[in-house]
Amino acid sequence: MTDDLSGLLTESRNAQTMNLDQLSPMGIAELMNREDENTVRAVHEALPQIAEAIRYAAESLAGGGRIIYMGAGTSGRLGVLDAAECPPTFGVPEGLVVGLIAGGEEALKKAVEGAEDDEKLGETDLRNLNVNHKDIVIGLSASGRAPYVQGGLRFAGSRGCRTVAIICNRNTVLERLADVAIVLLCGPEVLAGSTRLKAGTAQKMVLNMISTGSMVGNGKTYQNLMVDVVQTNEKLVKRAENIVMEATGCLRETAAVSLAAAGGSAKLAIAMIIFACDAATAREELEKAKGSIRALIEEKEKRYGKSKEDVVC
Repeated sequence: MTDDLSGLLTESRNAQTMNLDQLSPMGIAELMNREDENTVRAVHEALPQIAEAIRYAAESLAGGGRIIYMGAGTSGRLGVLDAAECPPTFGVPEGLVVGLIAGGEEALKKAVEGAEDDEKLGETDLRNLNVNHKDIVIGLSASGRAPYVQGGLRFAGSRGCRTVAIICNRNTVLERLADVAIVLLCGPEVLAGSTRLKAGTAQKMVLNMISTGSMVGNGKTYQNLMVDVVQTNEKLVKRAENIVMEATGCLRETAAVSLAAAGGSAKLAIAMIIFACDAATAREELEKAKGSIRALIEEKEKRYGKSKEDVVC
């Protein structure tokens, strides 16, 4: 770790953007777009480590644990954002995916002085969550040095948690501290040191992969359909109908009736149609299949020798 930040890739000046303040709006847009290509490449190079993190996160959820993100500043906000999107997208309860940011909710809107530099605060925030060995703790820090995240990962490791670091520099404390280090070498920022740009984009891409991949691994999707989507507005009501129709081949009227009988659960409505049964029976079948529509269809085929395409709606 270098206290003055010298030598960090994320703090370096970008030779390709030295004339940033002389460019037209189109020139700025084109330049930033070119630089963002480095972000995609950086994520691609880290795919083996990302896959390992997905596996660990899926195993934590399957074992009754949680996914806990923690970071400071932009990195912390990205973790909070990804955590907040999981309940409506995958129908999971609040608190299954947690986002911690140094300084708490106030830090979502403005910087909280000293919070990032408080290593003890990272431990305290995890203690308050009663973190245990079933959980996975994922620390986000573009620099790879944030004391808040260091304190959190050290404490998580002492509790038997698997730990992951999502960072954008090599040879950092967090790379050495985590069980899995996802190092995203996006290169110097367009605006020197502004890690909300390429580094933040790369971290968000990785969070998308981890949360989506771990949910797929726990039966929260069927094919590429959000079968556990929560209906909170008119658009999502129609989306749920479309999902049921796509999964079963039924008509919209059947989908709507089934959803109503299923209390709005697309997954339960699909199970009702697949087995031509009531909600209570479909719920039992889903429990046997551990919530997986894929496993449910395979069980139906095993019993009756029919696939979902044979269902007449």
